[in-house]
Amino acid sequence: MSKIIIYQLFPRTFTNYCEARVKDGSIEVNGCGKLNQITPTALKEIKKLGATHIWYTGIIEHATETDYSQWGIQRDNPMVVKGKAGSPYAIKDYYDIDPDLAENIPHRMQEAEALFARTHKAGLKIVLDFVANHVARQYHSDSKPDGVADLGETDHPEWAFSPLNNFYYMPNQAFQTYKLGEAEGEKYEEFPAKVTGNDCFTAVPSKEDWYETVKLNYGVYYQGGMEKQFNPIPNTWLKMRDILLFWAGKGVDAFRCDMAEMVPVEFWGWVIPQVKEQYPQTQFIAEVYNPQMYRNFIFAGKFDFLYDKVGMYDYLRGVTSKDYSAEGITSQWQATEDIRPYMLYFMENHDEQRIASGFFCGRGICAEPAMIVTTLLGDNPVLIYAGQELGELGMDSEGFSGVDGRTTIFDYWGVRSLQAWANKGSFDGALLTEEQKELRHFYQKLLTLANKEKAISEGLMFDLEYVQGEQFNKHKQYAFMRKKDDDIILCVVNFDARTEHVKVIIPRAAFTYLDMQERETVTLKDLLTNKTYKNIPLLPDTPIELDIEAWKGLVLKVL
Repeated sequence: MSKIIIYQLFPRTFTNYCEARVKDGSIEVNGCGKLNQITPTALKEIKKLGATHIWYTGIIEHATETDYSQWGIQRDNPMVVKGKAGSPYAIKDYYDIDPDLAENIPHRMQEAEALFARTHKAGLKIVLDFVANHVARQYHSDSKPDGVADLGETDHPEWAFSPLNNFYYMPNQAFQTYKLGEAEGEKYEEFPAKVTGNDCFTAVPSKEDWYETVKLNYGVYYQGGMEKQFNPIPNTWLKMRDILLFWAGKGVDAFRCDMAEMVPVEFWGWVIPQVKEQYPQTQFIAEVYNPQMYRNFIFAGKFDFLYDKVGMYDYLRGVTSKDYSAEGITSQWQATEDIRPYMLYFMENHDEQRIASGFFCGRGICAEPAMIVTTLLGDNPVLIYAGQELGELGMDSEGFSGVDGRTTIFDYWGVRSLQAWANKGSFDGALLTEEQKELRHFYQKLLTLANKEKAISEGLMFDLEYVQGEQFNKHKQYAFMRKKDDDIILCVVNFDARTEHVKVIIPRAAFTYLDMQERETVTLKDLLTNKTYKNIPLLPDTPIELDIEAWKGLVLKVL
């Protein structure tokens, strides 16, 4: 049994070695990463980092301002595209690969298939986005299999709602985008207007709305009291099932389901078992932000894993950068104790601000204690985002994305930290700073031991925080234990900006719960640094004295 470690990788920036970085620059000026450049060498290094899965974000064809009409791809109107490159979540053709990422555009699907084969050969599994809630305003599949009707192809746009339709409409109203008139000579016409992806039932969405997308209709009558018309099965359900089966047939091992909670849970409970019937090992990850819906998406929706953003991520971020009390971490895992194996922990992804950004805590190393908790607290999955292990700042003003602490998903851009690590394809890290090398070494040690140590990948957890006394600052330090068979690990982390001397108490209850033998003295080995601590008592209510550096943690194995 292994612990899932997902490495999220955005190909457009991951292997873009162009250093021009011109704001609002075109693909010709700023360059773009290619699938072919995700080489066996790159995959080997990601595997060595400790990853078990790679989430290839944004490889399905989406709307863009770049013109590919000479290759038979319908041009997108820039009035309904975000950024020069476009949003990877405004899917234009569910059955095709984004041409930006291809070296040979007519052979883009073959290049993706070759990448999938390389990934599996490297011992990694593939995670792909499934954007089920919305599509690009000008959705048009030129690669769909024979006999497949396009989304909206058989719709009756004169009907505001029908379970027979793939979209929702606003009859007798013309769509207007806030960008209208910004680009000289450009005009976008949509009549009747379709409902915008973020459940925006107006023909005039704002800049803050997902104006570049349209909402898919799963048979929920929003303006009819949210009535659910699921019998017979809505047409959209059938089309989306076929798309999932198409990609599962290409070797995709897991689907990260974008904004899953905006799609009725009944659809997920219907479609996931059908996919697993043909591809039993396929896993599904839900992007869900409402904790009250978690159990419904697990038990009725049949999801394997859910984001734990509103709970664990938000709280660990607060402990790291907003002086939240470390003691409160306990209540976060307790809130999902009954479903903890389903919870996906992370400290970065494409939606969240970079740890090292000025909006978070300014340095990647300051989140080391939070990452230790994220990775080692349970046997549930962990996600890291490419560049996180290098302390990527995310503080560029790229174009559509301003200085917001995130790495853009809308613009063509070269990411400095990734370029330094890749070193134009060698992936030897020779151009990294000493701090970047130190941080990456930390991530590699942490993530690899998560599966090397069975106490971490499948052991019991005992939270030690509640029993600590005056010699342990529960506002700044946190402690817990993991155990499997004879393997025992004690984790202590320090969220303080100074070195602390702590006395850690292990209560008798921990010895009972973990079935742990008392010992007069043991040797502890820090699995992150290989430093040993000798003559340490392993007895109930007897203090273990330790020094912990600022923003560091100890992962101590009993030898």
